[in-house]
Amino acid sequence: MANHKSAEKRNRQSQVRRLRNRTNTTRMKNVMKDVDAAIAAGSQEDAQAALQVAVPVIARTASKGTIHKKNASRKVSRLTKRVNKMQASA
Repeated sequence: MANHKSAEKRNRQSQVRRLRNRTNTTRMKNVMKDVDAAIAAGSQEDAQAALQVAVPVIARTASKGTIHKKNASRKVSRLTKRVNKMQASA
């Protein structure tokens, strides 16, 4: 437990940031799952629409500092590659 005033404040700030980061991460994971579900269902239109929703959410998560920008770029790249591969095979 924190014993100094500054350490108590740091603890409060960390708790708030943890909750905010968890919210952002959960939102990002959910939109990624939507893209995966659309790909698994074989629906090209739904997959493309879900990807269009997912890309800004992932970028926003990175811009807030929840994940690294290269991590976000990698996630977007992999999702886009999977959607494009599905469309090319059809």
